[in-house]
Amino acid sequence: MPGASSDSSGGALVPISPESQGATVYPLHHGLKSPISRLSISWSRANSLRVSIFAAPSSGSSVEDDAGGKVVEVKLGGGDGEISDAHWRRIAYGSVSPFALLQSRKNAIISLSKMSMNSSPYNADWWDYIMDYSKDINALLGSQRPASVPVIDDPKSIITKGEEPTSLKAAWELLEMFYAENPSHSWLPECLVDWLADYDSLFSGTHPTVHSKLVDFQKELVNLQVVEDNPKYWEVMSSALAVGWLDIVVKMLRLHGSYRLNQLSNRETENGLVEAVAVLISKMPRMRLDQEAGKLGECFRAKPDFVKAWEKWRGQINKLDSSAFWFQCAHQQTREGLRSMLQIMLGNANSLCSATCHWIELYISHLLYIRPFIVGLESMYSLAQKSIQVKPIASAHRLMGLILGILGENTEVVLAECLKGFGPWMVAHAMELLTAGSDHAEMLLHEERQNLGGISIQELHRLVYAQVLSSHPLTWQIAPIYLISCMKHGMVLLQMLLSQQPVQDNRLLLKIAGVHHWKHGRKGSGVFWLQQARDEYRLNRIAQQLFDSVGKTISDESFKQWEGLIRLLGSDSKTASGLEFLHKYRHFKKSLQHVYDGKTTDAARQAVESLISLMKNPSTPERFYLPLLHDSLKLLNWKDRPLSNVSQTNLLLTKLQELSTARLRPDFVESELPPQAVNAVRVALAMNLGRAILEE
Repeated sequence: MPGASSDSSGGALVPISPESQGATVYPLHHGLKSPISRLSISWSRANSLRVSIFAAPSSGSSVEDDAGGKVVEVKLGGGDGEISDAHWRRIAYGSVSPFALLQSRKNAIISLSKMSMNSSPYNADWWDYIMDYSKDINALLGSQRPASVPVIDDPKSIITKGEEPTSLKAAWELLEMFYAENPSHSWLPECLVDWLADYDSLFSGTHPTVHSKLVDFQKELVNLQVVEDNPKYWEVMSSALAVGWLDIVVKMLRLHGSYRLNQLSNRETENGLVEAVAVLISKMPRMRLDQEAGKLGECFRAKPDFVKAWEKWRGQINKLDSSAFWFQCAHQQTREGLRSMLQIMLGNANSLCSATCHWIELYISHLLYIRPFIVGLESMYSLAQKSIQVKPIASAHRLMGLILGILGENTEVVLAECLKGFGPWMVAHAMELLTAGSDHAEMLLHEERQNLGGISIQELHRLVYAQVLSSHPLTWQIAPIYLISCMKHGMVLLQMLLSQQPVQDNRLLLKIAGVHHWKHGRKGSGVFWLQQARDEYRLNRIAQQLFDSVGKTISDESFKQWEGLIRLLGSDSKTASGLEFLHKYRHFKKSLQHVYDGKTTDAARQAVESLISLMKNPSTPERFYLPLLHDSLKLLNWKDRPLSNVSQTNLLLTKLQELSTARLRPDFVESELPPQAVNAVRVALAMNLGRAILEE
């Protein structure tokens, strides 16, 4: 298996003590008679092996008498129970590009900071880069959107089933919330409310949850005629209100029997109390940046406005709680249920404790109704510890330890929880978030440690993840991306990995070598190895990069930098279709250089022929028409005689007209030339055309 370690740890990329794991046996139900002459094993779709079994013909019988063979697919087990091995591989491949892009941006920022002698290498753009990286990774882990939105809303559907959440996505969103989102901790309580709404179901397997209460009650709701007579109706609503799921609570209140047309006249006061509580819930002040469509509550971005609205809202609740209308409400369950909900909104600690199921739900309820103005992670961590004391649990979910590590601002605990709960992939990619805004975390993870062989914690975990990738035949190809980011041991281990690969992977190895050289500034070596690998895609990408250098005037000193690369790329257009233009352009520049060096008219005629050849060639991009013509002004204004005839000059005029039309397209890229360049070219072509007509 590519990259797999041998029996001793010497063959491993990172010396990890092997854990004794029993071999997994997969039975093959093929139905063929013994003996079996041959087996052929290959990878099939996703996480399956394709096993071809060939039976040997029985003695004295023909091949037609016995089945010659059978193909069986064997699905391999694995994953963490929530994510299959095939999905893990999609995540592994999908996270390569965001990781590599962030490393490239980081190296560019560090280089610029060294040139400008900046004490801090990171600027305001760095937060945008981190957020882009986090969003790209998050998108790989799935979506929390409902599977489908019904055209007709079912009033008895109180909870919508969407894509099953995973602990991995929940953990990543926690890290993004606390480390990547900048600013600030002002919105954290409301962010945690949204997070729990998405992921409370993950705790249902080991603990009772508000989500599981809602799911169970929805099954009963179908057969209930008078919901307000059922104690669970009020219990479930109180629990949902405690954790801030306001839209669910209001929808359930509207199921109350007093809203029925035949009941309004007899239960007017009761209905008025139900509606008053529903309005108060829907008007609850929320300290958050924005509100999703369909979510209830009034948003406030400024804390003074939020505090003022909160005090007014609490006053309205107190006023309703002390109202005389309660004595006129004849339905006992409604009266007690609504007043219990008012106590939750007033922040009654006993009511919140009774309504919630585990300490995270209790913690969220305290943030909403008792400590809405809480500031700082230290206070939030202290509140979490108190919530655990009130609602202790026997076995903690892996997300709970991660939450405590984050709130406690303990980077080592966060890393340990990520590794224990989510594996090497999580640690290798989460470290970019942990160091985003913390000098302490950056120093901790980047400091070289003697007990780790002189490498940092960050490099160690990247090497461990590269070891995991290299041990599988479907992922070893992406291990070099992580190895080349390890400054101490990455290159040595990369050589070990490549040396272990079989001969049939030769082109892939050449491609990896080419990409590595190109990324590290050795562009000539990169092009050479990519040519050996016949990597047309990347050679075309390189040609596109060279296009950015083309189109500048002959006086540009950068000509020598890209001229050598064009020569190295070769003239075979089959290797990379975009190279033909570059070679013709190089030939044109050479001819033009002779003209500027004071050579004869013959050299000028040769330059004009190169220009006409470029303009006739369909591979010449339209955005280079003007730079080519502008560079040729000396040829068009040649004193002795016109160098282009009438038909050639008309061709150039046609190309100039096509340029005017191309500029109207939104994807057109303007060249870096002065505004008067077009007029100068047009005048030169008109004068040349007149002279050519007279001469002919």
